Amino acid sequence: MPVLSEKSPVTFRDELPEAVDVIIIGGGIAGICTALFLARDGISVLVCEKGRVAGEQSSRNWGWVRQMGRDEAELPIMMDSIQLWEGLAGETDNQVGFGRGGTMYLAENEEEQAEFEEWLAVGKQHGLDTRAVNRGELQKLLAGAADKWCGGIYTASDGRAEPFQAVPAIARVAQAAGSRIIENCAVRSIDAEAGRTCGVITERGRVRADAVVCAAGAWSTTFLGNLGISLPQLVVRNTVARTGRAPEVFPGCAGSHRFAFRRRQDGGYTLALSDHLEHFPGADSFRYLFKFRRAFNQIRHALRLRPGKGLFARLFPQRRWQADEVTPFERTRVLNPEPYPWAVEELRRRMAEHLPGLAGVDIEESWAGMIEAMPDFVPVLDQVPGYPGFYLATGFSGHGFGIGPGAGRVMARLVQGNPPGYDLTRFRFSRFSDGSPIIPGPAV
Repeated sequence: MPVLSEKSPVTFRDELPEAVDVIIIGGGIAGICTALFLARDGISVLVCEKGRVAGEQSSRNWGWVRQMGRDEAELPIMMDSIQLWEGLAGETDNQVGFGRGGTMYLAENEEEQAEFEEWLAVGKQHGLDTRAVNRGELQKLLAGAADKWCGGIYTASDGRAEPFQAVPAIARVAQAAGSRIIENCAVRSIDAEAGRTCGVITERGRVRADAVVCAAGAWSTTFLGNLGISLPQLVVRNTVARTGRAPEVFPGCAGSHRFAFRRRQDGGYTLALSDHLEHFPGADSFRYLFKFRRAFNQIRHALRLRPGKGLFARLFPQRRWQADEVTPFERTRVLNPEPYPWAVEELRRRMAEHLPGLAGVDIEESWAGMIEAMPDFVPVLDQVPGYPGFYLATGFSGHGFGIGPGAGRVMARLVQGNPPGYDLTRFRFSRFSDGSPIIPGPAV
């Protein structure tokens, strides 16, 4: 299952229409699910993807579909989202790879156990089945695990899905519902008349629309910057790997502050380091440093600053362009960072150390993804202030895959002027400029 890149075959080739009701910028989980729910409501919708559907973080994430540990404002959306995943599994003959194997957070000491248990009150308030587990229960739940963890918390109703498969499968459902999806079609700018959004200008031409949704992931700040809109969003790199077929030690997702793993539909495991996020400083790192100070402090144990290649370009990025110019989105169709070499060897070591039952299993592939993060680790789901008809769904901060279907339904309702069904105050765009304190939610 090779990672998608600019060289991957183009799969979605619908014709560019002259006009639709809604245009969505970005073919990741949030954009595709927004398209699906709009189409089911009878709205004509076009998804423009600069590279490949799910080519970036939507196919490179850990594959967790979890309710446990969420920011309290996200939890109601996520609890509905997991039901939507179950429905999508039924519609696609489970091409999305969904299953309810449970999620566990694993504590190495009593301090970590107490930290995890602080969230139990949130889960209980919302009727979730999360509970604390002790060392003895862990030994029963984790077959063949080493005696490294003293306890944790466990949510049996949580799920998992297969990122490489899921979003393209949902995109096919969206197409069947009437959505048009085009790969290799970058949106260069918003089109506006009399101060209201009236469409977009793509590399292939102009398309009229009553509303536009930007779900551009790690590219959102760049796109908005060309419009003179400041969005405090930064990106970090995370390396992930997968094993070959392996004995089942746990049927779901589990992780500590150091090591995470998920059972795969193909019988292997997805592995990741929980304590290794790499940030490559650039102009935006300094521009938004004050807003991110609490977030950086919260994840300081895991954050690594890397100069990396392209430092000059990051310090002096292209900020503005005209709609008839080639844009950064066309120069880089798919963000395809190299996995950090040391990370793969460290994953192999930690797998053997923590899960002796998997010690002889080969790591068959590794990859990396660029995660977009907000200063408070929760997304923006809102209309952009001052831009009627222009909406934003971005900044999921590594938590977007699981909540994607629920977030897509929220955006579909917002675009149609319908009640979203949830309190979206925490996800408003203006929280970064209205003087409100920036309070990070859970970063795991």
